[in-house]
Amino acid sequence: MKKFLLFTLLIAGLCFANAYLIEKTDVLGVKDITPEFSFTEKDGHVTMHWKKLPYPCVYKIETYAKTTGMVKDSPDFHLFHTDYTTDDHIQVPDSAVPTFYEVTAYGFFSFLGGPYPHAANPDFPNPVSPVSIYHYTEDNPASLKPFLVWHSVPGAVMYEVELLSEPPKTEGGITASANGHLYSTSKVFTNGWQADLKEWKNKKEIYWRVRALDLQRRPIGEFSKAEKLVIDTELPAPTAPLINTFDQMEQPAPLLYPVYQWIPIHDSMRYEVELLIHPPESENGTEPSKDREWYRIAEDSFSSYDEYPRPYAGKYYWRVRAIDNNGKTIGTYSDTATFTVPEQKAPIYAAAFGDSITHGGGAISYSPANLEYSYTTYLDFPALNLGRSGDTAHDTMLRFEEDVLPYRPKNLLILTGSNDLRSNLSAESIIADLDIIRVKCEANGIRPIFLTLMPIHPVNIYTAFRTPSDENWYTKMRKINAFIRKQEYFIDLEPYFYDQKRQYLATNLSIDGLHPDIRGKMLMAEIINAHKEVLVQH
Repeated sequence: MKKFLLFTLLIAGLCFANAYLIEKTDVLGVKDITPEFSFTEKDGHVTMHWKKLPYPCVYKIETYAKTTGMVKDSPDFHLFHTDYTTDDHIQVPDSAVPTFYEVTAYGFFSFLGGPYPHAANPDFPNPVSPVSIYHYTEDNPASLKPFLVWHSVPGAVMYEVELLSEPPKTEGGITASANGHLYSTSKVFTNGWQADLKEWKNKKEIYWRVRALDLQRRPIGEFSKAEKLVIDTELPAPTAPLINTFDQMEQPAPLLYPVYQWIPIHDSMRYEVELLIHPPESENGTEPSKDREWYRIAEDSFSSYDEYPRPYAGKYYWRVRAIDNNGKTIGTYSDTATFTVPEQKAPIYAAAFGDSITHGGGAISYSPANLEYSYTTYLDFPALNLGRSGDTAHDTMLRFEEDVLPYRPKNLLILTGSNDLRSNLSAESIIADLDIIRVKCEANGIRPIFLTLMPIHPVNIYTAFRTPSDENWYTKMRKINAFIRKQEYFIDLEPYFYDQKRQYLATNLSIDGLHPDIRGKMLMAEIINAHKEVLVQH
């Protein structure tokens, strides 16, 4: 037995020595090989492929997004995620912003190759155009009311869908097709639409394409490539809203105040969401669950904001139904979606506390569930999102005990008061609420890190929301930010967000004049990342 073990150890030692020599001398020429990368996609999830190197390797795959370049000494790319595999493929993280993948190969003892040239996510073509997720083919035909779904386009406020009887003579472009036009609509405010094709059920062929539009209905990029719809008139049509988790980016934990979103069914504008702590009694039924924890009639046709925090660890279940004016179900309930709240052991490292700018959302049509519109997505450190849309500074102060203290974060990023700039509330009353938050933090061993308020753009706010802003907003902001800059711990956002005349919030950072969009949220995080010395370290 001893001889066998000795022999085994000897063979293992020779193998490791051989591997060491191969890696050090690169006798196989591995370091001179640059793999080619390709992508496939299924149901909106992207898989990256490559040919393995001729030697056993572990591949490190890093997911990056380009930074704004507006913060001095910031890196060119922000690292989102790191994965390892020994396979020749990997499913990359879902993303709603252009991402790039950097691959490095490692052997048993050392680095073998890379990082290889960045491979770009194919869902963000140049020129910009939506990329379809659902495809209806001979093997997967559509009913007469199919859901048409595509990857969202950053910054799009709405989309225009066009139905055609034949392919356009010219693909792409920014104008409607000169041939084969059947129907078009720009009343699409999410990345999917349920078509009604009954009018054209006798057509041999139907094609569809979509383009992104801004607030003024101007095109963002081009139309997508026209796709053929293979139709089976015998198939039953979907009668339930489609849960919209497409392009859902990663987060360390769900929002404290969840937002639920879906793609609506055709011509139904009223929806009700219900939340449970167990699966519903029946899937895709028509009756509400008897013991649902919460329900709410949505304020719009594709998302609903939970007015209650969901801090308790566990798995939650939610679904949505279209309803008529009498509260009766139109069609059936959607499939049941879930989210899991992890156990958060206090103290956590960091949390973000404030109003809708913290909660997330932007470009008018995107809710906080679209994590690309949350600045916490782009931070270099995990931060629990404790934001709540609609908060005034006073509202934020009042919920400190319930929403902050259970986590006792070492660092609390505080940004609230932007909604107050629009009202006739005085700067002094806003400052008083901020000071109370500071006192509460210090009394509980929490470092309060205030973020200065950003300018607003009253004209853009009125265009987006039809609500006026206090004409003294700028004077109030200056007083509030002067107070913040006197605090022991603060990070100054304000100077970065002005337009060229340094009067208002730059439109290229915020379409609606109040909430920074993707580029604005990236910029917020980059400024914070550049001042991490303000935070209590791990």
